[in-house]
Amino acid sequence: MKNRTWIKGLAALCASAAVACGGGAGPQGGVAVYLDESQPIERRVEDALSRMTLEEKVAILHAQSKFSSAGVPRLGIPEVWCTDGPHGIRPEVLWDEWNQAGWTNDSCTAFPALTCLAATWNPEMSALYGKSIGEEARYREKDILLGPGVNIYRTPLNGRNFEYMGEDPYLSSRMVVPYIEEVQKNGVAVCVKHFALNNQESHRHGVNVVVADRALYEIYLPAFKAAVEEGGAWAVMGAYNKYKGEHCCHNRYLLNDILKRDWAFDGVVVSDWGGTHDTKQAAENGLDMEFGSWTDGLSWGASNAYDNYHLAAPYLDMLRKGEASMATLDDKARRVLRLIFRTAMNTRKPFGSLNSPEHLAAARRIAGEGIVLLKNEGGVLPIDLGRAKTIAVVGENAVKMMTVGGGSSSLKVRHEYTPLEGIRAAAAGKAEVIYERGYVGDVTGDYNGVKTGQDLSESRSEAQLIADAVAAARKADAVIFVGGLNKSNHQDCEGDDRLQYGLPYAQDKVIGALAEANPNLAVVIVSGNAVAMPWIGRVPAVLEAWFSGSEAGNALADVVFGAVNPSGKLPFTFPVRLEDNSAHALGEYPGGDTVTYNESIFVGYRWHDKERLEPLFAFGHGLSYTTFAVGNVKTDRTTLASKGSIRISADVTNTGDRAGAEVVQLYIGDEKSSLPRPVKELKGFRKIALDPGQTQTVTFEITPDMLRYYDDAKGAWVAEPGAFTAYVGVASDDIRGTVGFELK
Repeated sequence: MKNRTWIKGLAALCASAAVACGGGAGPQGGVAVYLDESQPIERRVEDALSRMTLEEKVAILHAQSKFSSAGVPRLGIPEVWCTDGPHGIRPEVLWDEWNQAGWTNDSCTAFPALTCLAATWNPEMSALYGKSIGEEARYREKDILLGPGVNIYRTPLNGRNFEYMGEDPYLSSRMVVPYIEEVQKNGVAVCVKHFALNNQESHRHGVNVVVADRALYEIYLPAFKAAVEEGGAWAVMGAYNKYKGEHCCHNRYLLNDILKRDWAFDGVVVSDWGGTHDTKQAAENGLDMEFGSWTDGLSWGASNAYDNYHLAAPYLDMLRKGEASMATLDDKARRVLRLIFRTAMNTRKPFGSLNSPEHLAAARRIAGEGIVLLKNEGGVLPIDLGRAKTIAVVGENAVKMMTVGGGSSSLKVRHEYTPLEGIRAAAAGKAEVIYERGYVGDVTGDYNGVKTGQDLSESRSEAQLIADAVAAARKADAVIFVGGLNKSNHQDCEGDDRLQYGLPYAQDKVIGALAEANPNLAVVIVSGNAVAMPWIGRVPAVLEAWFSGSEAGNALADVVFGAVNPSGKLPFTFPVRLEDNSAHALGEYPGGDTVTYNESIFVGYRWHDKERLEPLFAFGHGLSYTTFAVGNVKTDRTTLASKGSIRISADVTNTGDRAGAEVVQLYIGDEKSSLPRPVKELKGFRKIALDPGQTQTVTFEITPDMLRYYDDAKGAWVAEPGAFTAYVGVASDDIRGTVGFELK
């Protein structure tokens, strides 16, 4: 790893000497312009480009190994190294294979999955996350971090939802920007993915998504737009699926027209691994760097397969024949050079760190703040260790490691604290913790050569497992069931979607039996997706704990025993039934060669509001161990001028007996519009920490651009004059006050 840094530095030094002695010096006879970091980056790009041959320009556009692309050795321009994210830095893999390389110094900190980060509803946590993971990527000498993901949660069956930031474009937009900014301060490029409309894993390599322009612009693009225009992302990854009949990795409308023209994106478009299918489209339609077109880079054809990638020899042949534009080639090369100067050749970036105490503390803090208390009747949680002397923990997810598996986000950690470990550590010396498995799920623990080392074999029958769990529950003062999903195929895992909305492995039976055995039952769901809860009326307490990374068990124990007062809020809706989700209600999932988004803009809570459906748990829902009052909702004026603003405020008071944090949410509804609009849409949120009895006023500023919708017919954003209602609450279904105003 450190040899790579030394080689990069030596190459640049040799190139500097060669250029200076060979008459290619900078303006004052010193170092070449492209090597002079005091020069503007665009001047350096043009200088380097002017020195490159046709072959060298093409060579930097495609992979040379599983996770790297070539530089320009003659000029001392280094190669580019990528790493999978977005929850941690993937272990080193072999040059041409997915299996790990066998390094002993590449264990990382696993940060919580992005669903958990989104559930914090706190941009400060996003910044901490970005800073920490950026430092780990930098230490590992990575130039591109393949994340974060901001695809919208359209269906709870999507196997990859755990990698994304939920169903709402505004929430995703506000949470992704700090992540990007902090990662890139480390001289590491984010690669925001998967652009665009990659909302299912079923048929992901070929399904053609048909979606109205209105839904595209209002729901599916805003987080990407914020990532580019506000976050300043240096790379964007194309999606596997098709849109308008073209694969998204070389899609003229998405890449050339929207991303590069409309949003003025100056970074690189990176293909998803194996997502490039057509040389001419790759050449013309906005792709800049091609990766992974064949799984094994040495077995395709008679020569090095990387030379046969679409943006390699086939593209070079088109250029030599005059069948492809040299200007377009130069634009691609400029983008890659700009990336390299920002990352690999940036000698001013910090050194980074790996697995530091600060990173583990950050992972634990983010996880604790993202855990969502869904239900807590009778104050079952937090468990009082002064009273509960025997605690029964039940469930395979209490002991199964979750950092290994799930697809490209699989990690190798030094240690993962499981829920059982965390609970036992927190209760040590105060209560006896007994464990029963309860059910058998996935007994494997190996992904691409990374092994958990856990023995999860089991000889007991389902009936015996439940009987043993019930016996333990009857002996205990409190029971914690830890279940949910895992990282196996057809669960929360890349490559496949879930096969059912309900919990797998007969967990509903286990939960029902535990509820009968002991009334002090808390159910902890470990997942990146909503699940059905037919037992919800019999269970007093429920936590959504997400996939929380290295510190999962410690963070869960912090919440269970009250060291942390939960403040997480759901970033997506939990429907009662799958049929209450709009993608399923209207029959267009998963599709086949084509999938049509018939629900248009009515995704998640927008659909529930429109159809007046009561959710199992609403978007924005999340309880606390204290209580809050939100009131005195008012506006500083009742009319909003076309170029003005208004302020909407509300008072928030902690009415309970312990310190806590509440997320105040602002939604706005258009009372009358030319096109159908949602009842209300999220337009602002603030997380406020308050001591008992403390009151704070939260203020939101509203401007006309926040009231716009996209008019398909006009191809433009429109803010229609008329009456609007501002809704202030603590969940999409828990509105505490409203106020009206008029847009002039």
